[in-house]
Amino acid sequence: MNKLGRLILVLLIVAAFPLGVMAADGDGDKDKENLTTPEHGKISPGSGFAVGGACVGAGLAAIGGGYAIARVGGHCIESMARQPEAAGSMFAPMIVTAAMIEGAMLFAIAVALLAVLKTL
Repeated sequence: MNKLGRLILVLLIVAAFPLGVMAADGDGDKDKENLTTPEHGKISPGSGFAVGGACVGAGLAAIGGGYAIARVGGHCIESMARQPEAAGSMFAPMIVTAAMIEGAMLFAIAVALLAVLKTL
């Protein structure tokens, strides 16, 4: 699949997401009589969009973090291949940089999950 096809597929998925959120919000009156708390299960389209946005944000953070760690590792290995005598001095900064990227990525995912918990 070429780049244009992938872009169209992603846009169709993103465009279909709000329809799924609105359909999930539909008429749930038949389930309300079996619940002990009246506010249980009430999700508005606005909160559905917030949850969806948080999930997309967490996914983008994971993808971006993985891509950044791959670039750091790849460039470090390439540098080690060009100058094998400097491999020892490059390894520790590479690991520290990857750990910093992973920490930022996990922080972004935690913030997105907190947003989901606050919304629900």
